[in-house]
Amino acid sequence: MHRLLEGRGYTDIVTRNRAELDLLDQRATEDFLASTKPAVVIVAAARVGGILANNTYRAEFIYENLALQNNVIHGSYNAGVGKLLFLGSSCIYPREAPQPIREDYMLTAPLEPTNEPYAIAKIAGIKMCQAYNDQYGVDYLSVMPTNLYGPYDNFDLDTSHVLPALIRKLHLAKLLAEGKNSEIAAEFKTHSPAVPEDITAYLAGHGVHSDHVELWGTGSPRREFMHVDDMAAASLHVLEHHTGNELINIGTGTDVSIRELASLIAEIVGYEGEIRWDPSYPDGTPRKLLDVSRLHNLGWDHPRELGTGIREAYQWYLERIERVENPQHV
Repeated sequence: MHRLLEGRGYTDIVTRNRAELDLLDQRATEDFLASTKPAVVIVAAARVGGILANNTYRAEFIYENLALQNNVIHGSYNAGVGKLLFLGSSCIYPREAPQPIREDYMLTAPLEPTNEPYAIAKIAGIKMCQAYNDQYGVDYLSVMPTNLYGPYDNFDLDTSHVLPALIRKLHLAKLLAEGKNSEIAAEFKTHSPAVPEDITAYLAGHGVHSDHVELWGTGSPRREFMHVDDMAAASLHVLEHHTGNELINIGTGTDVSIRELASLIAEIVGYEGEIRWDPSYPDGTPRKLLDVSRLHNLGWDHPRELGTGIREAYQWYLERIERVENPQHV
């Protein structure tokens, strides 16, 4: 979003990273908003992760997301912010929602159990924005992004979402098959918080071997994916062309099975080994495809197709390793 705003000519952009501002700290968050007095606030911060992280850290996911969004939304109101954009998640919709998923399906049926705490926190944020609009006359919008990927993604094998996890697993499996141990070590220095003593054993524990990769579930669930730069452009378009309590889905309107996604990424990465599926692990929601009619009616459609976006994401992933290993070449 920051790169997009600069490219569009916005100059007075105020950001803070996690080290500079802890959004879980109510006083610090309110003081920051009161001192900077932004005209518009975009709430993109969240505690996020894939099925494993969501299901393992259930308490942290609901507490941290509720706390940080409460602090930012209420702090924005106290600071006199009239326009705010809250990024929700397609996880807010029922597990068995009709497809494609319309915005008015929220709260019509039970959620997916593996990410229910996260989804409940996001639903609370949406309802908070609507309540502040109704009571205080502000214009706090909510958008529901589909699954995102792209530059600066989280590639950690324990906490990442499915697409970056597949990029990393298949890339590392390719390196294992080619015996490129030094490149594997360089990759870990870049994309892991710590380099394990026995990288091969660590990778095997995550289903990555020299001749095959083991992936969770059956590969049958269908998901929709959008490049993060397209999401930023859509969000800015919504800010400029929408008002009121009506939710807006942000997605591409097309989906693929996880099995198809793995095959596409294998082709892009150049991985030629076997992909095995372990149905003893959960699949999650069978299908999540957003109805993006409202977004299209606002005059916006996504410019990138999935294959193009994944190639860009993989290139960024490789270039980041190169930047860390050879900073003099950057």
